[in-house]
Amino acid sequence: MDFSYDMTFEEYEKSIHTGDLNLAGNCPVNALIRMLQGKWRLIIIYQLCLNEPLRFVELKKSVVGITNAVLTTSLRELIDDGFITRTQYNEIPPHVEYSLTEKGKALTRVFYEMTRWVIKYMPCDNSDENNI
Repeated sequence: MDFSYDMTFEEYEKSIHTGDLNLAGNCPVNALIRMLQGKWRLIIIYQLCLNEPLRFVELKKSVVGITNAVLTTSLRELIDDGFITRTQYNEIPPHVEYSLTEKGKALTRVFYEMTRWVIKYMPCDNSDENNI
C-alpha cells in the first residue's frame, strides 16, 4: 500500500504494523525530521506559533540561550525551507518581522499532539522556559 494524503490514521497504523506501507525508501517523517533537526528550529517555530509576528529581538528573548548568529542562521534556513516569512518594513526606524507560513502554521497540530503526549507520558518540569 502506498501512503496517500487522505489515508486515515487507522489505515496508516495498520500498514506500519503489517509492513504493507510502501514509501519507496523515502519516508516523509524522516524528511521532516531532517528539516527540523537541530537544537533551535522547533523552538523558534513554536515561539512563532505562540506569538506571531515577532521581531528578531523578541524572538531572541523568547528563545533562551540562543546566540544572534545561530538565530540568524536558523531563521534563514526556516525561510528557505518555507516554514516562516521575513517582512521588512522600511520605516523610521526600519524593522523586520517574522511570521509563520501556512506550512509553518500546519505544525500547530503537531505541537498539539506532542503536548498531549507529554502530558500523558512525562511529568512537566516548568524550570525550562522552552517547554511545550
